[in-house]
Amino acid sequence: MAVFDITKENFEQKVLASPVPVLVDFWAPWCGYCLRLGPAVAQVAAEEDGRLAVGKLNIDDAPELAARYGISSIPTLILFKNGQACPPVVGPSGKGGIRAYLSEQGL
Repeated sequence: MAVFDITKENFEQKVLASPVPVLVDFWAPWCGYCLRLGPAVAQVAAEEDGRLAVGKLNIDDAPELAARYGISSIPTLILFKNGQACPPVVGPSGKGGIRAYLSEQGL
């Protein structure tokens, strides 16, 4: 599955009510490291198709969601399982860092 866009309007349905775990990438288009991490996020999404959904949430477009989940640095990734947020990872080191985070969360 391709990476999908998460907005404040679809967050409840696409993330909290999802039947599969959802990895949310909190990012912004002006963040250089976020842009460099994007291809790794997309690779994980493609490799985990059906087992994990992956979405990107632009913090500039949904600052209330960033605040709700305590996002103070980006990129921050949070895995949501059964509507519950797992501890976040800030600035993972590429695909290996994302994989390590998912493994720590039991995926």
